[in-house]
Amino acid sequence: MKKAKYLPILSLAVVGSLYGTSPVLASPILMPDLASFTVLGASTVTNVPTSTIGGNVGVWSSGGANDITGFLSSPGVAVSDPQVTGGQVHAGTAAAQAAQSQLTTARTGLGSLGAGTILAADMVGLTLFPGIYTVPAGTTNLSGALTLDGQGNANAAWVFQMDSTLITSSNSVVNVINTGAGAGVFWNVASSATIGTNTSFMGNILALASITMDPTATDLCGRVLADTAAVTLQMNTLSGVCAGNLAGSGGLGGGLDVTASGVNILPFLSTNSTVPEPSTLILLMLGAVGFVNRGLINKRF
Repeated sequence: MKKAKYLPILSLAVVGSLYGTSPVLASPILMPDLASFTVLGASTVTNVPTSTIGGNVGVWSSGGANDITGFLSSPGVAVSDPQVTGGQVHAGTAAAQAAQSQLTTARTGLGSLGAGTILAADMVGLTLFPGIYTVPAGTTNLSGALTLDGQGNANAAWVFQMDSTLITSSNSVVNVINTGAGAGVFWNVASSATIGTNTSFMGNILALASITMDPTATDLCGRVLADTAAVTLQMNTLSGVCAGNLAGSGGLGGGLDVTASGVNILPFLSTNSTVPEPSTLILLMLGAVGFVNRGLINKRF
């Protein structure tokens, strides 16, 4: 009789354990130092004026020149520049160093989420609900318009695992609709990214190598963050904090980095994710506990 008495407690313990989050995902994907940078390079940042940047611009290279051209800068000192609002230019500062460290961690965290749904190399014409997606290498990954539809979830999130490069054709568009201030869009690029001329991009590009923004390309709600190489800007407009007035968005805020939730990204991804939903795991475990309960009770009586 005593064994049966403790089985409900065991059931509750199993359920409780399933609500725990992975250590990698228990913090925001973009930690505070990294989130403050709209542009971050690991070797150089090169700008062809005039660009308009909302948020910090920086570079950090251990033992490197920490070179920034096209902006006002001073080694080791944060400097104001008329092209930069809501931030400063950081050439080899402690803040840029901390952000670079957090960028490596962020890319590792995104990679740990898995492959999700495999898409065609060119995402043109797709409407994608929140989830994790893998995009193979291609001549272009976007040759027209892509729509990310949050389906009314203010905290909707999309993670794109780019197998190799991220390349968009000129005049391409990423639209984010039907979501709100807690939304997140992350492009985890295994190599380099090139955003084509006059493309209207959205979301945070976290690239292992370099990021090139072709002339007049924009990212009005997101960041360009290069882990090991350079960032190249050419008369671009980027903002790490969006204004919340994008058509159909329901009031986007932050920089599409799940700012409203501030914790685990998994609840804001759809079942497109390869990560099992906690509710599914709970049902499976409760079923297993039920079989144990039944076996012990039958044995007792």
